[in-house]
Amino acid sequence: MSSKIFKVFEKCKKEKRPALLTYTVAGDNTKNKSLEIIKSIAQHADIIELGFPHNTPVADGGQIQESSHRALKNGIKLNDIFKIVKDFKKSKHSKPLIGVDGLIVVDLPHPENKLFANQCRKHFVNFIQLISPTTTRERIKKIMKDSHDMVYYISMLSTTGGKLKVSPKKILENYKKIKKINPRKNIVIGFGITTKTIASLKNTDGLVVGSQLCKEITRSLKLRQNPVTNLSRMVHNLKRKII
Repeated sequence: MSSKIFKVFEKCKKEKRPALLTYTVAGDNTKNKSLEIIKSIAQHADIIELGFPHNTPVADGGQIQESSHRALKNGIKLNDIFKIVKDFKKSKHSKPLIGVDGLIVVDLPHPENKLFANQCRKHFVNFIQLISPTTTRERIKKIMKDSHDMVYYISMLSTTGGKLKVSPKKILENYKKIKKINPRKNIVIGFGITTKTIASLKNTDGLVVGSQLCKEITRSLKLRQNPVTNLSRMVHNLKRKII
């Protein structure tokens, strides 16, 4: 049986465009507002990624750290996050959600993640493997072989939200090399994807935008504007640039 995430990529390929994936932090800036945000952006995004707020960032840049800080300061708990997810799944614009339909665990690399990845597969959850520009070809082969329906390619050696340090042309060259190893795998690109860079990277399976959305929540709150409206508009514009 095909997963919800797999079906999204199949749909996007038929439409000859990449899947648009968005990332926000659960509970930012409140539980209710977080739910409103993902329900709103799901009208335009293809896959929603909901980050679990924490105070030990591995690759999170300042924008995502600030989102996590707000959520934790407001007292978000694990049960609250599952309540957000449950309510989102009932909404009419519900999309596959990385957090339940799929999982990314950044500090659980291959091959140490094999047992956990197998458990995920048994429960129809996509365990999403990570590949970076420094991952060797032999290691990429092993990761791709053990991966599920989606692989996440980190575009550059940086934390999230950094300016694109590598040209889109070079990123696409690296992407194509990885894609050749296993053309059947869906590979998305993350880190440095913004409204300015997204169009130049649209010849891919999918693109992830996260830090720019977290930054917009911060900006909206400082200006006392509604982050739900502003993020919905931003994701709509991102989608227009890749169709």
